[in-house]
Amino acid sequence: MEHQERALAAYVDSVRGEPGALGVVLVGSVAQGREREDSDVDVYFVVDDERFEAETARGRFAWVERRDADYPGSYIDIKLASPTYLRTAVERADDPTRASFLGARVAWSELPGLDEAVAQIAGLPGEVWDERIRSHVAQARLHGDYFLRQATERGDEFLRRHAGLHLALAAARAALAANRIMLPGPKYISKLVRAASTPDGFVTAWQSVVDDPDTASGAELLRILDAWLGHSLSADETLSTFIRDNELHWLRGGVPAEFW
Repeated sequence: MEHQERALAAYVDSVRGEPGALGVVLVGSVAQGREREDSDVDVYFVVDDERFEAETARGRFAWVERRDADYPGSYIDIKLASPTYLRTAVERADDPTRASFLGARVAWSELPGLDEAVAQIAGLPGEVWDERIRSHVAQARLHGDYFLRQATERGDEFLRRHAGLHLALAAARAALAANRIMLPGPKYISKLVRAASTPDGFVTAWQSVVDDPDTASGAELLRILDAWLGHSLSADETLSTFIRDNELHWLRGGVPAEFW
């Protein structure tokens, strides 16, 4: 909306010329054209690596400016980035970071290639999506079969809920990966699962696991998921993939699969 664009322009004017300032990238609802009248303006403030290191060394990664300065309830929600941050994000950012750049627009830049970097962060090649499917199917199988079954046998209520939640998360992530959909965060999962293209009965089985996970609901969700996406993952590969993406993620310099 016009008043948010004016707020963005005022913010750009306020930081242009600051030491180390390189650019401003508009993200979030305003960039994607789904803002409300009172929506804030979300940006990445791109600075050089020296300033980024200095700011983050004192714990300054994000902040808010211009509160109520541009329209009632307005503020600029700022996250810090740098050339090194952007290059690293292209290679190995998690889903919330990548999703935050969907629909992004460079509002001002003195950094060559900023538009290209932003576009690369928000996209993934097909082979990466395919590997994500395998990883999430492995997660679903271990949580939905092994851990959920153990919880039932032991009468362990915590493990039952933990296994059920992680089964639902992994099944949802596999479905989203099959649809090439990024996950901005957990609060979007229920909506995105219902919006994705899935086999008949998938959403109903998924909701049953969310509502009351047990061996029966878990087995039904796994049955549908395996018939749809599990054909390329053997039992041995399932265990190795699960270990790689959970117990050994630290060794690979990454994060657990549920955060991809």
